[in-house]
Amino acid sequence: MDEFGVAVTNAILALAASPWVYPAVFILTVLDAFLVVLPSESVVAGFAALSMSTGSPPLITLAPIAALAAMTGDSLTYLVGRRVGTSRFAWMRRPTAVKALGWAQTSLDRRPASVLLTARFIPFGRIAVNLSAGACGFRYRRFVALTAVGGALWAAYNTVLGAAFGAWLRNNPLLAVVLSTVIAVALGVAIDLVVSRVRACRAYRLALPADGAPDQDRNGESI
Repeated sequence: MDEFGVAVTNAILALAASPWVYPAVFILTVLDAFLVVLPSESVVAGFAALSMSTGSPPLITLAPIAALAAMTGDSLTYLVGRRVGTSRFAWMRRPTAVKALGWAQTSLDRRPASVLLTARFIPFGRIAVNLSAGACGFRYRRFVALTAVGGALWAAYNTVLGAAFGAWLRNNPLLAVVLSTVIAVALGVAIDLVVSRVRACRAYRLALPADGAPDQDRNGESI
């Protein structure tokens, strides 16, 4: 390992052993609820890997803080949706955002519990769902109960994922952090792709006429 790698490793290990690791995890997780810059999955999984390979920070403290931060961030996003709606800012009016927000509003009407629990695992999906929940007047008491469950499951999942890599690569904590964060982010992207594909297939089926075949024009061509 070169000098830069040693310096990075030492800095990460020092942060993991410091009390400041908890505010760092909390703040980054809260911010990630409405600013997808550094996926919080990578933060939680990375420190969980360090916990298993070096002993710091303790998993028994890391997981609850991550869960509380996830619920807090989701609640703040809900309040933003309640106050400003889903169309005030320019990025909300982009085609991709409009499609995601439309899906979120429809899903909240049909299956609110499942969509709120699932969205916590999808980086952009959780933003769309939480904003839409606030904008459409979804009852906050029910919202916060579901996000508490979703946040706990999300924190446990990423903690276990990181801990598994930390136990496997106990003698190489930096590699454990890198692999666990990459896998955590990749799984989030994969879930997003699967949900998007399922959503597209469902929309296509709903667009079909009763006989299951695409509508045709007078020349017999599909329209």
